[in-house]
Amino acid sequence: MQLKLYHEKLSSYTSSSSLICLVRSKGKSYVLFETRSFFESPNEFELFQSFTINQVSVNGIPSQYSRVLSAIKVKVNANAGSGFIIKVDYAGTPPTAQTNPLGGAGMTNDFSPSWGNQVTWSLSEPFSAYEWWPCKQSLTDKADSCSVKITVPDICKAGSNGKLINVIPLGNGNTRYEWKHGHPIEYYLISVAVAKYVEYNVYANPVGSNGPVLIQNFIYDNPQTLPNFQDEIDETADFMELYATLFGPYPFQDEKYGHCMAPISGGMEHQTMTTQGFFEKKLTAHELCHQWWGNNVTCASWADIWINEGFASYGEYLMLQNLYSGQQNGNMNDVHTSVMSAPNGSVYALDSLNEGRIFSGRLSYDKGAGIVHTLRYLINDDDVFFQGLTEFQNEFKDTSATGAQLRDFMSDYSGIDLTAFFSEWYYGEGYPTYSARWNNVGTDLLLELTHTTSMPLVTPTFTNPIDVRFTRQGQADTTIRFNISSNLDQYLVPNVGTINNLTLVDPSNWVINKLGTRVKDVNFFLSAVELPNDVVSMKPNPFDGAVSITIPSNTVVDQLLVFDATGRKVMTKDVAGNCTIDTQHLSPNQSYIFVLTNQGRIIHSVTLVK
Repeated sequence: MQLKLYHEKLSSYTSSSSLICLVRSKGKSYVLFETRSFFESPNEFELFQSFTINQVSVNGIPSQYSRVLSAIKVKVNANAGSGFIIKVDYAGTPPTAQTNPLGGAGMTNDFSPSWGNQVTWSLSEPFSAYEWWPCKQSLTDKADSCSVKITVPDICKAGSNGKLINVIPLGNGNTRYEWKHGHPIEYYLISVAVAKYVEYNVYANPVGSNGPVLIQNFIYDNPQTLPNFQDEIDETADFMELYATLFGPYPFQDEKYGHCMAPISGGMEHQTMTTQGFFEKKLTAHELCHQWWGNNVTCASWADIWINEGFASYGEYLMLQNLYSGQQNGNMNDVHTSVMSAPNGSVYALDSLNEGRIFSGRLSYDKGAGIVHTLRYLINDDDVFFQGLTEFQNEFKDTSATGAQLRDFMSDYSGIDLTAFFSEWYYGEGYPTYSARWNNVGTDLLLELTHTTSMPLVTPTFTNPIDVRFTRQGQADTTIRFNISSNLDQYLVPNVGTINNLTLVDPSNWVINKLGTRVKDVNFFLSAVELPNDVVSMKPNPFDGAVSITIPSNTVVDQLLVFDATGRKVMTKDVAGNCTIDTQHLSPNQSYIFVLTNQGRIIHSVTLVK
């Protein structure tokens, strides 16, 4: 196997480098790669320690270098801002799981037990690229392009990134496949797959593209495989057209998308050509969604793998919602059930060197998808939500981003402060369990929402709003959204009619949560005695800095409660007669319900405007 990496200087960079690498294998197949790349420290890179380096040269002249295990540093002697080419001539065999227990997946040759095909393929995520080519494993330093040339026996085909530029018969029983990808690409997304394939192509017409986009598929060459998966493969075009409406144009429309089959249990989102073990709509949609979330914009550290896997997993939900309406409900139920199978864990992967934690199905994938769903709920406007994600794709195109950067971008775009949401749901741990106590007072609803959390020492309170559904006598069911500020909040909602029952908390499953008790408590604000305005007075209306309260001497009042327009209690004051209440902390240009009570009974209520 032979590997070459080339490189061109971009004006936006102060230095450039190129690695030209040569790997020789003992087998009959020879693989030639050319990959262009830019490195933050261009004279430092990694190559697995078992490879033998025959020579390193800089601009064609043999150069000194140092090597400590897999770390290599080359003496360049170039002026700042000058371009140079590093060439590495090396030989050896990529490690296996036995020879490198911490990796061994960079390059694999294996047999498909399902379809009877022998395949050689790469899978470098997260830390295995250096197991088959010298590279800089830095997420914040994408290669500007790559060119891959793969020489294989005539009976095989070879797939890789970008466009297939040439297929050249060599006349010696081998054929060379020449691929070129002209977009920035992460080290772990450069790929190769070789097998006895047949090529099956379809086209998509996503919005924002200049013309049809090729979907190029290398499928095992036997009579059963393509017929078995053809309908599923065809759907890739529908998925691409959907995601283009949600996240913006397909990022690599000038080249292609596609699949190479390999005997893996799922898929790997290699840029423009996913490696996939089989075809099923959720798997195919997930890997395609990565072309936006993970490839066009990549997590800036493995701690922020949510940028990749959380959004790609939510892409499955969006596909079901839009193309298989109704199936998305079961999908989100399964997501929430998975997350709540254990009480702990954050979406942010603090142990970013632990592959098991990085790719935790429960946390990075399921909880990651769940909180994207909750973010959509918080923004509460799909046009703003999806346009914000599209603009984020534009802003961070061809680069990497952290979860904090997405938080700040979406906060600015939506006008909603997402600081608490990310603190509780992204960096925090656990989930809430909600309980509700309610009562009707005339036509008014009195509600108390409490919640406990599964990890109270880490995240004691979740302050996201929550929906509550009620059935009403003689009227349609109603769902009301309540803001949450603490573990116990009380609300007064006037003039909702006679409530028969509180049926559900979070009826549309927007928030990862469990349901505790739901009870009607007739002793909760048991009765209301409304006194006329000329007996009890609260003024002025509108008010500014204070509200004056006048209470007759024969009327016993113990508390003033103030509720905002959503029904959330924002103030509680003890009162025992005429008084003036400071309201400086209440937001201007809003209406508030002022309620006077005596031992839980409503004495008087009035709506005042600030």
